[in-house]
Amino acid sequence: QITLVESGGAAVQAEESLKLSCATSGGSAETYCMAWFRHIPGKEREGVATTTPRSRRVFAAGYADSVKGRFAVTRTNGGNTMYLQMNALKPEDSAMYYCAARPGTHCSLDTKDYDTWGQGTQVTVSS
Repeated sequence: QITLVESGGAAVQAEESLKLSCATSGGSAETYCMAWFRHIPGKEREGVATTTPRSRRVFAAGYADSVKGRFAVTRTNGGNTMYLQMNALKPEDSAMYYCAARPGTHCSLDTKDYDTWGQGTQVTVSS
């Protein structure tokens, strides 16, 4: 069973950028779906971006509509480290951001599909 540790959260101003990291340990995540979710207190956890297991040397990505064109998810280190580059941040992006993983190729943005979660990293965007 792999474990996940997020880092990179911070307090920033609107329109600034931030890059989150998710490091895995305890095994290879190359064959895992990995995803970023975020949670605002009082709301449901929201899927932000997901990456598939490596296929033809590429980890494909998918995004929630609210972040398309502003956020970019990448994986390096053989698929064991995932990043979320967040640009043009808005106050409504403020949330606790979580990294999640699951073995297989069904890579969704549904929290129910993931069984391994990190502890989260806080992002706060002020106007």
